[in-house]
Amino acid sequence: MSSGILYTVSAPSGAGKTSLVKALIETTDKVKVSVSHTTRARRPGEIEGVNYHFTERERFVQMIGDNAFLEHAEVFGNLYGTSTQWVKDTLASGTDVILEIDWQGAQQVRRLLPETVGIFILPPSRAELQRRLTGRGQDDSTVIEARMQEAISEMSHYVESQFIVINDDFDRALRDFQSILLCQRLTLTTQQARHEQLLAELLS
Repeated sequence: MSSGILYTVSAPSGAGKTSLVKALIETTDKVKVSVSHTTRARRPGEIEGVNYHFTERERFVQMIGDNAFLEHAEVFGNLYGTSTQWVKDTLASGTDVILEIDWQGAQQVRRLLPETVGIFILPPSRAELQRRLTGRGQDDSTVIEARMQEAISEMSHYVESQFIVINDDFDRALRDFQSILLCQRLTLTTQQARHEQLLAELLS
């Protein structure tokens, strides 16, 4: 069985990354999103094991020492990490894996697994990004301003990805996202691995 393809999907807060990934998972076969571990407090409506594995800081630090994470980073004072074993097992089953992580985590993953495909999601404008952050109604103006400044810094790292998706119209952005996965599944390397027997028969 051929290995799945590993993707990192990065974006500034408010770009719509989570919604796009959720829609992609619901409409595309043989792809899963990694559920990260985090020390962040659970927000209203979030479910343990679905949105995140909510982990005490002491336990998280212990897991770092045990090399349990493919990548980990601190964002806004909270720790986030991706389980190495889960990613390896899922890829080995032939299923593609999406890591929703920031640019720091994506860098760590690429250093360990250079074949990883990077996707960066961007908003159509700064004004729209601020509107989305404000519209959540979860943070005060001071927090929103801090997130805007952080977003500007984060967006400068788009050049480290192979693909960019502009999330202006959601349906169009989703089609672009789906097209990236389809394209990667049709590369020479991937098709050779998945159809080794067929290719051998055709050329015998």
